Amino acid sequence: MRASGMLYRPVGLALGALGGAVAGALFTRAWKLLGHEGEAPKATDEERGWREVLIAAALRGAVFATVKAAVDRAGATGVRRLTGTWPG
Repeated sequence: MRASGMLYRPVGLALGALGGAVAGALFTRAWKLLGHEGEAPKATDEERGWREVLIAAALRGAVFATVKAAVDRAGATGVRRLTGTWPG
C-alpha cells in the first residue's frame, strides 16, 4: 500500500463519521423545509403511507450519497496535497 493510501485510511474514517453527522443534520433540515413536521418515517412505521416513506428514503439516500461523495473527494484531495499522490 502506498503512503498516500495509508494516510488516507484514518483520514477517511474520521471524515466519514463527520460526514454522517452532517448528512443527518442536512436531511432533517431538508425534511422540515419540505413541510413535514416531526421525524421522517421509518419503513416500518405503520401510521405513515407508502408515498411518504418512499419520499423520505429517496431524500435520505440522496443527501447521504452526496455528502459521502463530497467528503471522500475532499479527503482524497487533501491527501494528494500532503503527499503528492492520489490515494487509491
